[in-house]
Amino acid sequence: MTMEHAADEAADLERQQVQEDRLRRVWETPSGWRYWSAVNNSEVGVWYTATSFFFFLFAGVLALIVRAQLAVPDNDLVTAPFYNQLFTLHGTMMMFLFAVPIFEAVAILILPQMLAARDLPFPRLSAFGYWCFLIGGVFVAGSIFFSSAPDGGWFMYPPLTTNPETSGIGADIWLLGLSFIEVASIAAAVELIVGVLKCRPPGMRINLIPLYCWYVLIVAGMILFAFPPLIAGDILFEMERLFDWPFFNPERGGDPILWQHLFWIFGHPEVYIIFLPSIALLAMMVPTFAQRPIVGYGWIVLAAVGTGFLSFGLWAHHMFTTGLPAISLGFFSAASEAVAIPTGVQIFVFVATMLAGRVVFSIPMLYASGALAIFVFGGLTGVMVALAPFDWQAHDTHFVVAHLHYTLIGGMFFPLVAGVYYFYPFLMGHMLSERLGKWAFWLMFSGFNIAFLPMHFTGLRGMPRRVFTYPEGLGFDWLNMVSTVGAFIMAAGVLVFVWDVVRPFSWKPKAPRNPWNAGTLEWVAGNPSEPWGIRSVPIITTRYPLWDQKDLIRNIDEGRYFLPDAEEEKRETLITGVLDAEPIQVLRLPGNSFLPMWAAIFVGGSFIAATFHWWIPTILSGVIGIFVIMAWLWTGTSMIPEKPDKDAGRGKHLPLYASGPRSVGWWAMFITMVGDATAFASLVFAYFFYWTIHPDFPPPDAKGPGVFLPLLSAALTLGAWICMLLARHRNAIGNSGQGLFLLCASAALAAASGAALLAAPWLTGLAPTTDVYDATVWVLVLWTVVHVAVGILMQFYCIARSLAGKLTPEHDIDLQNVTLYWHFGAITVVVTALVIALFPLVA
Repeated sequence: MTMEHAADEAADLERQQVQEDRLRRVWETPSGWRYWSAVNNSEVGVWYTATSFFFFLFAGVLALIVRAQLAVPDNDLVTAPFYNQLFTLHGTMMMFLFAVPIFEAVAILILPQMLAARDLPFPRLSAFGYWCFLIGGVFVAGSIFFSSAPDGGWFMYPPLTTNPETSGIGADIWLLGLSFIEVASIAAAVELIVGVLKCRPPGMRINLIPLYCWYVLIVAGMILFAFPPLIAGDILFEMERLFDWPFFNPERGGDPILWQHLFWIFGHPEVYIIFLPSIALLAMMVPTFAQRPIVGYGWIVLAAVGTGFLSFGLWAHHMFTTGLPAISLGFFSAASEAVAIPTGVQIFVFVATMLAGRVVFSIPMLYASGALAIFVFGGLTGVMVALAPFDWQAHDTHFVVAHLHYTLIGGMFFPLVAGVYYFYPFLMGHMLSERLGKWAFWLMFSGFNIAFLPMHFTGLRGMPRRVFTYPEGLGFDWLNMVSTVGAFIMAAGVLVFVWDVVRPFSWKPKAPRNPWNAGTLEWVAGNPSEPWGIRSVPIITTRYPLWDQKDLIRNIDEGRYFLPDAEEEKRETLITGVLDAEPIQVLRLPGNSFLPMWAAIFVGGSFIAATFHWWIPTILSGVIGIFVIMAWLWTGTSMIPEKPDKDAGRGKHLPLYASGPRSVGWWAMFITMVGDATAFASLVFAYFFYWTIHPDFPPPDAKGPGVFLPLLSAALTLGAWICMLLARHRNAIGNSGQGLFLLCASAALAAASGAALLAAPWLTGLAPTTDVYDATVWVLVLWTVVHVAVGILMQFYCIARSLAGKLTPEHDIDLQNVTLYWHFGAITVVVTALVIALFPLVA
């Protein structure tokens, strides 16, 4: 019996070794120049994180130059134009190139392990997003070396920035560069939402997911509704700068206040998009160091949802000084006060958890404590500026600068540093220095308060923001000097922290497995150098499985759960149900490829060329980018497997292919189109905004686009949509020939629809440079026609797939997704047609 037992153990070890060797071959990262073709999220997450921190350090240097300039009165360290570029680029980089990207980077890095997934469902999309972020970030940040950086503030208020002759090319760099970067943010949001909903381990129902996953889901959803209004505003802004369409020019019916609405509908939710992910890190750390489950799991989830929801009702508190009606002041002031309630619930949950447990003090908890202290103070000043009478006095003073930094540094940066110290052993297999961690904390904590606490008094004494110098004797002198000293002390702390992170591994002690005795799945990881993520995908029954499920780690390591092997040597991950996490598919993931990088290079080239008005390179680069994306889709998505299903482990056979709502591609399309619809709704909002503020919108002499052609376009689009539904149905029942014919018919009807809609303002002579009504009609028409053209391109893609034998009744994910696109496309055309033709009716 003993010999048999030993033989069984030897066979079991040999089996495990064979499985691990196969997994290693499948998931290994390429070396040499091919390293840059890697698309697995662990590598992309590391690139994302490192690049975000580089931009943070760059923006920090700009801030130090700003503080050096303000240290003494009448300083001439830098000129006024360069100072404007410094504070504009500092704010832009911190908000767009660090605060939001670092959330996405960290989530892409740790979420697969937290969900016990081999990878997230769209690794090439993550890689594409990273390259977009890198190219756009270098383009925007590098502009300062050529004295071409934007100089109108990180919010770019018109009319200061709408005239190209007075604002230079910097505003175009800001608009087009950040529009390109926003592509990366939305791409990451799609990846993260689908990852949380569809890549959980079996048994991890939606009410069992780690709190970090809830926050990721909420924040990624917020990105879908917050970023598109800014994209819509960027379109209007750039159309005015490039083609003189008067969206913000009052002389021709425009209004600069529209930009403030569109910007702050994005801008205030962005504060919570920045804040909530860092609170999510605390939500993982506090239970670990209290050594007990979080107190009030349901309460903190509801509070996070409430914070995200309320954040979209606060935007106008940035506009209290613009002359809003009294009822608007009262509503937005009350909403701004109300958001403190769910925020306070989250903080009290952390306090209750620490009181209920036995807190183990550590470097991450030191930073977490500092974060709570700073953020609570920032929240109190936030309640102050939420009151309209106080805001009228403090608006655009250094008091607001202090409040903003107390909120963001306390609510985002200190928790992020705590997260670095907490997750570094999981990522790198080594521990950071406790001594250096304490030095860095006290330098940063003291330096921050020395820098920004005096700014409250500087602002209350009347020092405005965005002035490059000030005369002596106004009471600002010593306060500004103290703030500058504090800024450099904080910078010294940041350098100590950076040194602790980048110093050689040989100087850092090796980390034991799960050094903090945490209860969540990311700490299952043993050797960080192993490329496969998790050895086998477990069955989860509790919120803290490492604490509650006996022998879980050993069973995972021994491959006793799902996907213990890669017999076909393909990258695979498990797809589960949205609510109950029942296994529904083994998803084949595409391998390493340079296509995402090339797609980002050419799409980015189109944006960059447009900045300099190089129209031929703009078009050529954009067209090449589209073809590269089509090649990426052809080779990397909707792959047809060699067999219908496979043994996923534990005797469970799962399909290798899925389409419709069961597939991750369908969910990605749906989520993307929700964001797209939000951008479209923002343009429609602009149309009705002008109608609301102008008694003569459209002007009395306006011709309008007529009724017949827009309604004809709507009817043709509905015909194209019906043909798409019929094509999907005929293909599903095995009549591929009729399906192909209906696809062609749908494309023809869609083309006729786009032509009719485009002809409506063209034939009636609407001139977009003469009046904002004409310009708004044109921008709605162009947005819609572009979407029709994209839909036609997708239809031709499906036709090509069908002719190549890759679109069949069993393998119809492309047709399912394109039909879903046309649901949204038809709504867009019909709404545009009704708005421009019937509201208001112009003869």
